[in-house]
Amino acid sequence: MIKLEVCCYSVDCAITAAQSGADRIELCAGQREGGVTPGYGVLREARKKIAIPVHPIVRPRGGDFCYSATEFSAIKYDLAQIREMGFPGVVVGVLNEEGHIDLAKMREIMALTQGMTVTFHRAFDMCLNPYVALEQLTDLGVSRILTSGQQQTAENGLRLLRELTQASRGPIIMAGSGVRLTNLHKFQQAGIRELHSSAGQWMPSVMRYRKIGVSMCAETELDEFSQYCVDGDVVAAMKRAVSPDRETQYAS
Repeated sequence: MIKLEVCCYSVDCAITAAQSGADRIELCAGQREGGVTPGYGVLREARKKIAIPVHPIVRPRGGDFCYSATEFSAIKYDLAQIREMGFPGVVVGVLNEEGHIDLAKMREIMALTQGMTVTFHRAFDMCLNPYVALEQLTDLGVSRILTSGQQQTAENGLRLLRELTQASRGPIIMAGSGVRLTNLHKFQQAGIRELHSSAGQWMPSVMRYRKIGVSMCAETELDEFSQYCVDGDVVAAMKRAVSPDRETQYAS
């Protein structure tokens, strides 16, 4: 059966996704930055309230995936704390200046996360050679790779996703970026066994009073009185679409 991972930017969204049939949660902060490490209060609440596997992302900032010594020290500390809190897996990735997997840093990460599932995130889509990276991540013992097939969306990257899935002798290839209910069947037909989706929409803030002319964000055009939230109905529909009965229907 195809597994559905839902990317969530709050504990409330993670609860909604879990109740709606998600198989796993990637827990993040910083939606506008593409996902950064959640705070420890968020992590604590997630451990208390969510029964399905939750894999926090460990990413100290937005932008590229080449980290300074100080940033990497923070990554290692976060990994140790997340392991201590009892999370079954993490989502992480490090590249070097030349766009290759930073093997030295990834070896340290793998040593810190023994006994946990490690997903190498979409840093993979920024690396120079995906086939070399796949071999290196296989040797490191990474459990899965979250990738759009090195394209802006996974649908555009389907050819590489299919090739990586067929070539992999270790990590699961999980398609992510632009995975929606309307294109799920394309990933099924390509043989992709795990899908990653935000399955959500922008929702207005519950605040009735809204101060005009003051913003907390440098990008003043962004609407700070809206939040990206998981849509439980969408998660449920996506899970139904990848259920064994539906897969048999597509194959017939």
